[in-house]
Amino acid sequence: MLSSSDFASASWELVVHVDHPDVEERRDITLRVSGDLHVGGVMLKLVEQINIPQDWSDFALWWEQKHCWLLKTHWTLDKYGVQADAKLLFTPQHKMLRLRLPNVKTVRLRVSFSAVVFRAVSDICKTLNIRRSEELSLLKPSGDYFKKKKKKDKNNKEPIIEDILNLECSPTIAGPPVSPGLYSKTMTPTYDPISGTPASSTMTWFSDSPLTEQNCSVLAFSQPPQSPEALTDMYQPRSLVDKAKLNAGWLDSSRSLMEQGIQEDEQVLLRFKYYTFFDLNPKYDAVRINQLYEQARWAILLEEIDCTEEEMLIFAALQYHISKLSLSAEIQDFTNESEVDEVEAALSNLEVTLEGGKVDNTLEDITDIPKLADNLRLFRPKKLILKTFKQYWFVFKDTSIAYFKNKELEQGEPVEKLNLRGCEVVPDVNVAGRKFGIKLLIPVADGMNEVYLRCDHENQYARWMAACILASKGKTMADSSYQPEVLNILSFLRMKNRNSASQVATSLENIDMNPECFVSPRCAKKHKSKQLAARILEAHQNVAQMPLVEAKLRFIQAWQSLPEFGLTYYLVRFKGSKKDDILGVSYNRLIRIDVATGIPITTWRFTNMKQWNVNWEIRQVAIEFDQNVSIAFTCLSADCKVVHEYIGGYIFLSTRSKDQNETLDEDLFHKLTGGQD
Repeated sequence: MLSSSDFASASWELVVHVDHPDVEERRDITLRVSGDLHVGGVMLKLVEQINIPQDWSDFALWWEQKHCWLLKTHWTLDKYGVQADAKLLFTPQHKMLRLRLPNVKTVRLRVSFSAVVFRAVSDICKTLNIRRSEELSLLKPSGDYFKKKKKKDKNNKEPIIEDILNLECSPTIAGPPVSPGLYSKTMTPTYDPISGTPASSTMTWFSDSPLTEQNCSVLAFSQPPQSPEALTDMYQPRSLVDKAKLNAGWLDSSRSLMEQGIQEDEQVLLRFKYYTFFDLNPKYDAVRINQLYEQARWAILLEEIDCTEEEMLIFAALQYHISKLSLSAEIQDFTNESEVDEVEAALSNLEVTLEGGKVDNTLEDITDIPKLADNLRLFRPKKLILKTFKQYWFVFKDTSIAYFKNKELEQGEPVEKLNLRGCEVVPDVNVAGRKFGIKLLIPVADGMNEVYLRCDHENQYARWMAACILASKGKTMADSSYQPEVLNILSFLRMKNRNSASQVATSLENIDMNPECFVSPRCAKKHKSKQLAARILEAHQNVAQMPLVEAKLRFIQAWQSLPEFGLTYYLVRFKGSKKDDILGVSYNRLIRIDVATGIPITTWRFTNMKQWNVNWEIRQVAIEFDQNVSIAFTCLSADCKVVHEYIGGYIFLSTRSKDQNETLDEDLFHKLTGGQD
C-alpha cells in the first residue's frame, strides 16, 4: 500500500489551457498526473473535467515551450519529457487559414495545423480540385510583399474582405470521408475542352468537396484584369537580390503549420513551387491550368521573370483574348452542355495517352540516330572584337555539335566539337528583324564557354533550337519529345509574327481596352496608350481563334520558353569566396550567377550529383558532383533548409512516372528533403 506522502511524490500538478470555441476565454485546468501517465490518459482526464458533451477527436495537446504537438497518445509524459513547468494547450488540430491563390483570390478553409505541410497541402488541393499537389506549397510572404499596398491602405482593406471565398465547412478533418472509396481514377472530373468548365455530372473531384458549381468556376476562370493603379501598388522585384527575397518564406514541408509559427486565420500564399508540371491535362485540370496561368501572368506583369518587349506584347495579346473569352456570356453558359459518362471519359483519355499523339513514319529505322547538318553562322565573344559571324558547316549528332570549314570536309577532323550536355540554351530572337539566334553557355572547368549560333529562317531555327534544348538535358533527337518541341517553338514564333495593322487601326476606336492592364508598369510607361493598344491588337490577330483552355496552355508554354523560366533565386556565399553570389535552382541544375551583372558563372547538373547534405551547426549546404567537383555554400536570404528542400524536391519529382497511380511515396519525399536535422 502506498502512503499519501508516496503518492504526493510520484504525482504532480499539470496546468493545461483549453482552447474551446464555446468558451469565450481560454480556461486553465489543473490535473494531477504522474510521469507514467500516457498522453491519451491526460486528454481523457481533461475531457472529463471540462464536461461538455461533444466530439473531441480533433483536439490534441500542443506544448508551447517546445513548439511541438504531443500526437503520440501512447507515449507517457516521461517519454515526452513533460514536467510540471510545461505549458500545454488543448486545442483543435484543424483551424481556419486564409490562402491567397495564384489568381489573387483568397480562400478561407479549415486546414490541419498538426499535419506536416506536405500532407496539409495535399488536403488543400483535394478541396480545391487541383491535381498533383506535390508541385505546390505554402509561402509566408515577406514584409515587402504587402509593403506597397500599405501606403494606400485606406481603400485597400474592403476589397480584400469582399474577395474572400469562404469554404469554412470544408471537411479536411482526418478520418473517413463521407463516402469512403468513391474516388477512383474514373471519377476524375471531366471538363469541357473549349470553356474549361467541369461537367456537372463530375462537378467535384471528391464526393465531400465543399466546392459548388459557382465556387468551382471561380477557381477555374481567370479574374478580370487589375487596374494599372493596382498593378503599380503591387510589389515588384527590381533586382536578383529582390527576387531572392521572394523565395525566403517557403514553409518547411516536413513540419506542421503550428511548429512554424503560423497563426489561426493568418494569410499565406498557395503557389506552384516546383516548375515541373506533370501530366497537365485540359480534360481534368481546369482549376490547375487556370491557377498556373494566373501565376505565370503575375510573374510577367510584376517582372518576376524577364522577357523582351516583343514577348511582352504576345503575353498581353493572350491575356486580352483570355479575359474576353472569360467574360463572354456564351462561354459561361454551360446549361446546354451534354453530360459525359465518367467511365467513357476516362477510357477516351487513356486511349489518347496510350496513342501518345500521331507520330509520322513511326517504324522507319529505329537503329538510325537522327542528325542535323546545315550551314550556320558562328560567333565567339572576345574582348575588343566586333560581333562578326562566320559561316561553317555544322553537324548535330547525339548531344554534340561539330563544325567544319565546309561541307566537303565533314568526314575529316572538325574545327571544334561542342558537347551540349548540361549547357544553358538561351533564345536570341527578334522575329520582326528576322534574327534567329541561339546562345549556348557550355560548362567548362573555369566557368562558362559562350557560343552564338545564327540560323537563316524560322524552320531551321526551330529544328536546331529543339535539338539543343534536348541535348542540354542529355536527350537526343530520337527522343519522342523532339517533334513536339519543334512545333512548340514554331507556333511561338508565329505568334510573334506581326500582321499588317490596317484592320487594327480601323477597329481601334470601337475596342474597349485598357492596354496598361496587360503589360508591366515599366512597359506601359514607354508607350502611349493608343500605340500600346494597337500593338496588342496586332499581336491578338494571331491568337484570336484560340479556344479558352488552349490560349491558357499557350500562355503557359510561352512562359516556359523564357530563358529564366523555372529559376528560383537565393543569395548565397560560396565557401572560399569573399563576395556574395546568386544561386539559381532549377528542375535539373544549379547555376551560380554574378550578383552585379546577372551573368551565369557555372552550372552544375543534378544528373552529375553524387550526394548532398547540410552541416546544421554552421548551416552550410555541401554538394559533391562527378569528377571530384564539390561545392559548399551558406544561404544568406533564407534558411539553408529551404534550399536543401528545393534540391531534394526536384529530385523527388523526377522519379514520377506515367504508370504509377496518383499516390505518392511521402516517405521518399521526406527522406530526400528532410536532411539530418
